[in-house]
Amino acid sequence: MKLGIVGLPNVGKSTLFNAITQAGAESANYPFCTIEPNVGVVAVPDERLNKLSEISKSKKIVPTAIEFYDIAGLVKGASKGEGLGNKFLGHIRSVDAIVHVVRCFENPDVVHVDGEVDPLRDIDTINIELMLSDMELLERRMEKTRKAAKSDKSLALELELIEKAMKTLEDGKSIRTLELNEEEAAIVASFDLLSSKPIIYVANISEDDVANNSTNQYVEKVKEFAASENAEAIAISANIEDEISQLDPTEREEFLADLGLESSGLDKLVKASYHLLGLISFITTGEIETRAWTIKRGTLAPQAAGKIHSDIERGFIRAEVIAYEHLMSVGGSMAAAKEKGILRIEGKEYEMKDGDVVHFRFNV
Repeated sequence: MKLGIVGLPNVGKSTLFNAITQAGAESANYPFCTIEPNVGVVAVPDERLNKLSEISKSKKIVPTAIEFYDIAGLVKGASKGEGLGNKFLGHIRSVDAIVHVVRCFENPDVVHVDGEVDPLRDIDTINIELMLSDMELLERRMEKTRKAAKSDKSLALELELIEKAMKTLEDGKSIRTLELNEEEAAIVASFDLLSSKPIIYVANISEDDVANNSTNQYVEKVKEFAASENAEAIAISANIEDEISQLDPTEREEFLADLGLESSGLDKLVKASYHLLGLISFITTGEIETRAWTIKRGTLAPQAAGKIHSDIERGFIRAEVIAYEHLMSVGGSMAAAKEKGILRIEGKEYEMKDGDVVHFRFNV
């Protein structure tokens, strides 16, 4: 899973990126500090793996991972090349989802490119640039498709969707707001439009807001806007995440507890990303390794087995499955789970669930 972190300059993108990846990307109080996208691979926190590894006496733990791309700050006119905009827009095109960091804190020492804090204006600035870039792409595609559709009637639906998408953009709405059936969604996905990408709005709040558990009017506005797009929105303090990243696991738990936080910003971001992209994880465990595997929600058992190895999918016989919580209720013992009848035997039509601990049986 590739997530691209975007936003206006000086909103805390690189600070957040540094914190969640501990990659040490340069972060400074001036525009375009980040030019080439920094890339950090982050292991997805999953306490279930640690517990299962202890029980199985695994030699190693292999969590699933997310790639974060810290993409340079966009500005007005990016779609026309302002601020090296075309290059940055190209970087966004390669990611699975967008993490849009929005400034929701006041600080006179940190310059805002537009002079004052206004998260909805900032969101609009970037979304407009993405939409303008999409309109340019659709105009070219529309012209070619119209010509081709005269002799190829199968292109009628594609042309209709191009026109529908263009109308949506002209109305000032992102493509992700379009209501489409499965066939239409597949065609629109082939257009590779920036404003169709799933998006998480991250409201970057101050340390004081977190410490005081304050209600932030800016955050509420961001959440309302995200709801209008069926997008995700979470509040994170990039500065606090930076502090957390420099602590060892025990100190992190104490630090979060002192602030009254149940989870870190990374945990929130991972959870929101999985929900947004419709992802779940199943787990395999044994003496060699305990590993998490990420799949799309709705994936059937044979295709999940194929994530491990194509031979397992081809020779699939059955899946021995138990929910993580049920397994832990019998002390993590597969033998005890079998005795109690809570270890299930599932076939080819079984739809995998998040937290399934599974052993696949297959013919070589």
